[in-house]
Amino acid sequence: MNESTRHRVSRREFLAGTSSLGAATLLGFSRTASAEPPAETTRIRVVQSESICLAPQYLAEELLRSEGFAEVEYVKYPGGQASSVLAAGRADFTMQTVPGLILQIDAGEPVVLVAGIHAGCYELFGNQRIQSVRDLKGQSVAVSAIGDDDHVFISSIMAYVGMDPRSDIEWITTKTRAASMRMFAEGKADAFLGFPPQPQELRAKKIGHVIVNTTLDRPWSQYFCCIVAARRGFAHEYPNATKRALRAFLKAADICAREPERAARYLVAKGYEPRYEIGVEVLRNLPYNRWREASAEDSLRFHALRLHEAGLIKSTPQQIVARGSEWRFLNELKRELKA
Repeated sequence: MNESTRHRVSRREFLAGTSSLGAATLLGFSRTASAEPPAETTRIRVVQSESICLAPQYLAEELLRSEGFAEVEYVKYPGGQASSVLAAGRADFTMQTVPGLILQIDAGEPVVLVAGIHAGCYELFGNQRIQSVRDLKGQSVAVSAIGDDDHVFISSIMAYVGMDPRSDIEWITTKTRAASMRMFAEGKADAFLGFPPQPQELRAKKIGHVIVNTTLDRPWSQYFCCIVAARRGFAHEYPNATKRALRAFLKAADICAREPERAARYLVAKGYEPRYEIGVEVLRNLPYNRWREASAEDSLRFHALRLHEAGLIKSTPQQIVARGSEWRFLNELKRELKA
């Protein structure tokens, strides 16, 4: 299977399809970029994931071009941690869950977190026997693999209520998230963590019920679930390019927050989500402007503590922050964009 796909929608087409708000954003974006040192490279590779909550990394495509990246490549990955593609040197940027990235940092992988994007999006479903997280004790949970985002996020949730994810439940590994959802829908697993658009599909079919909604339920709703990570070598060798790329991600997040309908149409046009209604539901319900106000470091510490308590990582939260984060690009952009 070809690992990468290049999407070629002209900049003129993108700008023509953008509202006055989006166009003004892009024009201001280009003026700011033109006053800065140029990017040290004109090529950038972004991981292509299956979750549509990561819409900003797709809307960023033409914004990246306006930042001086002549070649924007989206790199597919077969599963597992998206950041492993960064660690292998096959991509430069990704959006991924905070808990999943923490495991990579703990393992010494060369990834660095540069900005939070949004909270929420993941929902933990259970069958009628499961009414709370503690009811998972002794039950089965379907996940794609041990160490994947779904397994790690559920482990963090369990650790928060004092459970041990290593011994308190039965993990059923299925290799793919789609297979995990099928296991749950067929009654072969008691619980399942859904990534958009899976929660929307389960609700439409009236399968199971939500135990934890990370968009609404505290403390999960207070912390970033998805964060931007860069390949460490890229961020260190190309600081100008890193700042420009991050600005594209943040501006794309703003478009998702302000114009979810237009962002959903873009996802449909590019083939990331064929159902407009599903796409717009996801985009309307997620706080894509959270990057402007919340602390990504707080989210990193919160989840690192949970995973350390659960015995899934050896590093302390302080060590995770020190080894795996670089907020100077975000701080500069917050001042620039008046966040």
